[in-house]
Amino acid sequence: MRCEEPVRILEILRLTEKGHRQREIAASVGCARSTVGEVQRRCREAALCYEAASSMTDDVLKKLLYPAYTGKRYIKSEPDYPYIHQELQKHPNLNLRYLWEEYKGKNPDGLEYSQFCERYNRWRGNTGKNVTMHQEREAGKELFVDWMGDTLPLVIDPSTGEMFKAHFFVCTLGNSGFPYVEAFPDEKLDKWLLAHTHAFEYYGGVPRIVVPDNCKTAVSRPQYYDPVINPAYWELAKHYNVAVIPARIREPQDKALVEESIRWLETWLLGWLRNQQFFSFGELNTAIEYRLSELVRRPFQKRPGTRLSVFNELDRPGLRPLALSPFETADMKLRAVPDNYHVEYDGFYYSVPYTAYRQKVTIRATSTSIEIFDQNRIRIASHARRHSGKRYITDPAHMPEHHRRYWDSKQFNGSRYRFWAENIGENTLYVIDKMLTVQKIEEQAYKSCMGLLQMSKKYSPERLEIACAKAKAMNSCTYTTVANILKNGQDFVKPFVPASPKAASGHENIRGASYYV
Repeated sequence: MRCEEPVRILEILRLTEKGHRQREIAASVGCARSTVGEVQRRCREAALCYEAASSMTDDVLKKLLYPAYTGKRYIKSEPDYPYIHQELQKHPNLNLRYLWEEYKGKNPDGLEYSQFCERYNRWRGNTGKNVTMHQEREAGKELFVDWMGDTLPLVIDPSTGEMFKAHFFVCTLGNSGFPYVEAFPDEKLDKWLLAHTHAFEYYGGVPRIVVPDNCKTAVSRPQYYDPVINPAYWELAKHYNVAVIPARIREPQDKALVEESIRWLETWLLGWLRNQQFFSFGELNTAIEYRLSELVRRPFQKRPGTRLSVFNELDRPGLRPLALSPFETADMKLRAVPDNYHVEYDGFYYSVPYTAYRQKVTIRATSTSIEIFDQNRIRIASHARRHSGKRYITDPAHMPEHHRRYWDSKQFNGSRYRFWAENIGENTLYVIDKMLTVQKIEEQAYKSCMGLLQMSKKYSPERLEIACAKAKAMNSCTYTTVANILKNGQDFVKPFVPASPKAASGHENIRGASYYV
């Protein structure tokens, strides 16, 4: 069996520990159910849990579960039948002959055309692609989410008169089809995540599974944090402890409930809104909430009760409690660390450890914070997000030693130099103060002050204090004078004190002062 990617192994472990069945896990991570079983078996044999696996690097995790892994992928000679079926549905002008030639170009030793067609048709029959089935929805288990296809120009800017189109997020819950709708100015990722948070709060609980369509805000191309689900969307799934299982492409029966609700809402909600105008999206969403409160009380046509009554009876008791705090929308960006070890986000540059130079990192940005993760999902830097002011945000701990020393020197001013000198002694403070005040512009003395005070580390604070006392006595308060005193050991030489003259003793040849009176 081929070696699975670590991100897929971690997601299988996480969902397994949450009690999901193999079929649900396989649908969520995009692999076969047998693959899920094989990964679960290997994890059991290795006594590996999700918490322990999350702390491992990719190489350690692969070596633990696949000791014989050589890093080479096994390429099957069999055609990729799901891909062929998908391409035929997506592109009506394609045929099996064209896809066989494409397959043969990649696999010269592969199947011939007749066998290619026969095996594909056999696969279609075995997988039941031409039949449908009724799906019974478990109460409170699944939430189906999508963007409504239709938009309406409903919101007008009162200051400019500009008209904005409203895009509608729609979700329906489990057995009842109880809907939630919210209007946004666009369908970007931040709106998608915010709509989920509002929907969970609206329902007052969280389902076990969220089923989105394959829109770009839900499913992305394979990348480090998740090979299928958009990284930011996966963060939301982990926060609320739900499984995200995208609906199959061109399989509307997977999300028939939300598709039916969208058609129903396009008639009864958008038809009601079509001739109205609003001055903000908040005002529009208030009107939507009011209209929904009426629609959910309408009786079903083919079953007893209403959407509201079935929700209160079946779906609401099946929901799990909300998270303690709402999800904070995060944006995920991949960056390569340049030579100045600062990565850019939204026009500002945030530092990372200089050892990450040339590595790929992931930025997780919220409205208040910036977190940066390395390739092993380990957080290597964290900053408060900046929206104005200086464009470079630097943590000195991220600098190499020579950069940090230079940075430290740029943080000093006259007051800081005087404070440092005062801690050494009064003579050092006197010399530093003289050096600062003798210059017309104080900053011209900063380098000399730094050099003089650094001598306390090379020699000692005591010797520096004595040398400054000698320089003070010489009235030469300069860096050069103090440096020469210490270099030549003059601080060890005691200052010369001339002896006081002795009183003259009495002698017959000494006339004395009275002689001159």
